[in-house]
Amino acid sequence: MSQIAIGAHVEQTDPVAEAQARGTTLVQFFLGDPQGYKGPEIRYEGGAAALRAAAEAAGVDLYVHAPYIVNVATTNNRIRIPSRKLLQQHMDAAAEIGAKGLIVHGGHVNASDDPAKGFDNWRKAIEATELRIPLLIENTAGGDNALARRLDRIAGVWDAVQRAEGAEQVGFCLDTCHAWAGGIELATAVEKVRAITGRIDLVHANDSRDGFDSGADRHANFGHGQLDETEFAAIVREAGAPVVCETPGGPEEHRADFAWLREHGV
Repeated sequence: MSQIAIGAHVEQTDPVAEAQARGTTLVQFFLGDPQGYKGPEIRYEGGAAALRAAAEAAGVDLYVHAPYIVNVATTNNRIRIPSRKLLQQHMDAAAEIGAKGLIVHGGHVNASDDPAKGFDNWRKAIEATELRIPLLIENTAGGDNALARRLDRIAGVWDAVQRAEGAEQVGFCLDTCHAWAGGIELATAVEKVRAITGRIDLVHANDSRDGFDSGADRHANFGHGQLDETEFAAIVREAGAPVVCETPGGPEEHRADFAWLREHGV
């Protein structure tokens, strides 16, 4: 069995150089402002084609994280409609650079909404988006009205998505910090997520600064947070998918996190 690929979330100007600085062949990054509706921006010198060529030449796999503000589940038209547009724009840009996947958060509905409306909005969003590369829905840490925090809501999203045309291009990204902070027991997280989705396509490996079911999305370097070391390593091993460390710091800190995972049997 081949070794699981481990990489990191990096600054977007030159992702290939960032990968090489960390001694890895896998990086994730934003395209533009993660908090803005302006649309994707490719900061690599030479643009999308040059970045794609450089990554291919270096043997580096690229993953793109959609902006945090994307919320295709909401019943608020002023957020949902721009979110769908933004999702398509980032999908197109990610495809142009040859990315292996586009990661997007599960979003949320309003407190007074029936979650079923949010689930159906996910179905509509999948059908409205040309999925040129895999779209990976990520579990999130906080919010009582979140659609990808707790397992029952993840199941609702997944059931709705599976009814959509284009569902075969939708995968799942499991974030370890989000699972812990969102109230999902780590010991059975992979088993329970797979029972819902049938797949885990990417792991966001993050320790958590805050406690179980705290709802706080605060990542920590490995061994410096609250995750049980044995359970944390096991979840990454069991998932068996490529790993992105979204932990604080630069190349040195990320190399230490990679080493921690290898030392713990990943």
